[in-house]
Amino acid sequence: MSSFEWNKVIASVLTALIIAMVAGILSNMLVRTKPLEKPVFVIAGTASTATASTDQAAAAPKLEPIAPLLAKADPKRGQQLTTVCQACHTFDKGGPNRIGPNLWGISIEGMAEVANYQFSAAMEAHKGEKWTVEELNGWLDNPQHFMPGTKMTFAGFPKAQNRADVIAYLQTLK
Repeated sequence: MSSFEWNKVIASVLTALIIAMVAGILSNMLVRTKPLEKPVFVIAGTASTATASTDQAAAAPKLEPIAPLLAKADPKRGQQLTTVCQACHTFDKGGPNRIGPNLWGISIEGMAEVANYQFSAAMEAHKGEKWTVEELNGWLDNPQHFMPGTKMTFAGFPKAQNRADVIAYLQTLK
């Protein structure tokens, strides 16, 4: 290929780049993007602004009381539901901590009081408080909404009866 042919190829590429650049500048002048007033969605576990967290808290639905569901709860079914929990937790008396703490006796222990386990700062702030069935209900519904900043990434049990069954099972571990 002669040098004249190379010049035509290079000129064509440069012309295409200049046209693309000019088109980009013109499109930015014609269409101005407006920044969002608040995030469209917030990823669980990430830090967000104070307004976003208050908006989430206001939008979070109130959980139905768990006490009436506990009356007909099935601990055996609760034990079956906790198979998803066993990747991170143990349920045996004196069992080891894994990614999460051992849950034996959790319904009678205080929050953040499992020996030899490093809790998140969010959980440590509640150290010594006792787990009630309503708090366990909120935790099992969505740990990130119940206690923002927790290390637990489990999405929760959306069905109230499933939460009641799991709570009934945890109450048998004494």
